[in-house]
Order: sequence, then C-alpha cells, then structure tokens
Amino acid sequence: MKKILVIEDEKDLADLLVFNLEKEGFKMFCSYDGLSGLETAKQTKPDLLLLDLMLPGLMGTEICKELRKDPRTEKIPVLMLTARGEEIDRVIGFEVGADDYMVKPFSMRELILRIKAILRRCDAHIAPSVIAILTMGEIAVDTECHRVVSAGNEVDLTTTEYKLLLYLMEHPGRVLERELLLQDLWSGSIGDTRTVDTHITRLRAKLGAPGDLIKTVRGFGYKIEK
Repeated sequence: MKKILVIEDEKDLADLLVFNLEKEGFKMFCSYDGLSGLETAKQTKPDLLLLDLMLPGLMGTEICKELRKDPRTEKIPVLMLTARGEEIDRVIGFEVGADDYMVKPFSMRELILRIKAILRRCDAHIAPSVIAILTMGEIAVDTECHRVVSAGNEVDLTTTEYKLLLYLMEHPGRVLERELLLQDLWSGSIGDTRTVDTHITRLRAKLGAPGDLIKTVRGFGYKIEK
C-alpha cells in the first residue's frame, strides 16, 4: 500500500484530501504545520508528499529543500499545492525540487490522476540494457545506480530531472517534442508545455557547461547531441 503524507494548514482541505485518498486505497498521514510535517516526512518516508506552499512554522519551499538534502528522503516525489498560481511561484517550486504543481481550488479527480501518474513514473523500471552507463560528451548517466556525472562532477537531480535527462540520452540526436515529453514523463496529466521548459532550464543549469548539449529546436522541442 502506497503511503502519502499531506502537509496542509487548512484543516478542512487536509481532512478532505485524506478522506478521498484513503478511498483510493492509499495509507494516509497528515500534518497541519511545516515543522511537524517535516518531522513526519522523515519518520514515515512516504511514497509521495502533498505539500502546501504557505505553511506556519516552516514554508513548503524550505521543507522541500530539507528533504532534498537528506539521502533518506531526497527521492520522495513532491506535488506542491498553493493558492498562488503565478509563473514565478511555479518556477520556485520546481527549483527547490517539486515534481508537480497544482493551484487551489483544484479538482479532486485531477489531483488523484496526477498522484497516480507520479507514482507510476516512480515505479517504472528501466529496461535492461547491455550498456549500464550512457555517455554524451562530458555527461555520463549510470542507469543502474541512477548517478549522473557532468564534467567530472556528480550532479544532484530530482527524480523528474533525472528521468528527463535519461530520456534525452536514450534518444541521442532525436528531436523530442514537448507534447511527447509531457505524455511519456508526466503521463500527459499536466497539459502545460512550459513545465517541460522549466525542467529543461533547471537541468541545463545543474549540468553546467555540458548542459549546452541539450539543444532547443524552436517550435518543436529538445534534443541532445554533440
């Protein structure tokens, strides 16, 4: 049974989320403030975190940063919930390691679909390959250890960033349309190609100079090549 932790200070909304997700078969945990939520996340190590942005005690962005620092919790997927829907808020959320973003008020049905899509991505197994390490220029991806090295330095990527890079590396030279990336990596549940652009920008920045190997093909999408 998959475990989901809700960190949300609006008690009515938090209880509603717990009620609906328990009906979907998830084991639920809930915290109503940032400090207790961070502690609960470290103790329970949930399969997914529903995280409010504006929280008493500790902001959602700070919780996300703390989780990404800890090897025991760094891979927990985070779906951020907020009443603020400006683009800058989405960018900040992705910068600190959020995997997805929903603006209140939202459809409970859409939320459940997104949760299931994220969990499917996390459960997906990489097909066996004779070559365990993929290379492109100074970028190397160890597909067995999920380890990325760029220009000789190990790079700390979120789950989504890693899968995005791996997808590009598995299709060298091929132009991958934004819509295709949304469908294959986000199960088409977000429907906003700007999400792909934001993750590409973050991925390039983390890779440093070798990130320039990820090329933008205007009007279509992205490809990786020397």
